[in-house]
Amino acid sequence: MTHLELIAVEGLPEVRPGDDLGRLISSRSALKAGDILVVAQKVVSKSEGRLISLQTVTASEEAVRIASNLIAEPDPRMVQVVLDESVRVLRSHRVLITETRQGFVCANSGVDHSNIPGDDVVTLLPTDPDGSADRLRRSLRELAGVEVGVIVSDTFGRPWRLGIVNVALGVAGLPASVDLRGTADDAGKPLHATVLAVADEIAAAAGLVMGKTARTPAVIVRGLQMKGSGRGRDLVRPAAEDLFR
Repeated sequence: MTHLELIAVEGLPEVRPGDDLGRLISSRSALKAGDILVVAQKVVSKSEGRLISLQTVTASEEAVRIASNLIAEPDPRMVQVVLDESVRVLRSHRVLITETRQGFVCANSGVDHSNIPGDDVVTLLPTDPDGSADRLRRSLRELAGVEVGVIVSDTFGRPWRLGIVNVALGVAGLPASVDLRGTADDAGKPLHATVLAVADEIAAAAGLVMGKTARTPAVIVRGLQMKGSGRGRDLVRPAAEDLFR
């Protein structure tokens, strides 16, 4: 690869529960075989109805206690939603880090209230991001008549670096990683620990076009020749190797 294009899918409306995301995207883009579509988790969650009004939530004593220990002092009802979406709380002082039902380790279980109409509505992560990516891929195959890869992305913080970057939560039609262990580097030396998180790299590149306020939740990545298949779940570090668990 010597050339890579990042093409914004422009003109997408506000996505609502039940909307056909594949049709919305295919009608506003000219997908080609081999393209990779990176779509923001937020619009996937909206289309799948993964929304909850805080008016329907009652905060537990634990949620109230945790909220009082966090920097942002969030609404305890939002903390309750975070707890409900998690299987384990890993840190609850200053920031709330959890392990989600999907297996991700991240802030606030991925629960978010940005870019959503209404003051008391939050989005949840898709129940099965890999399944979401696969359904969207099959929908685009039917509507656009081409085989593409799909990544469902979201922004995550990183323990050893400042700032957030887009990572791949769901993957379909392309490998999530490329394992170079056992191959040789340019000097002929064997590689022992090099596994490239290519789906995360693609998601991060697409994030440059998405922005956070540009209303561009879908980006076509063109020019990569990716063979094989994988899942976003493959990129989750096993608990035995995770410094947080």
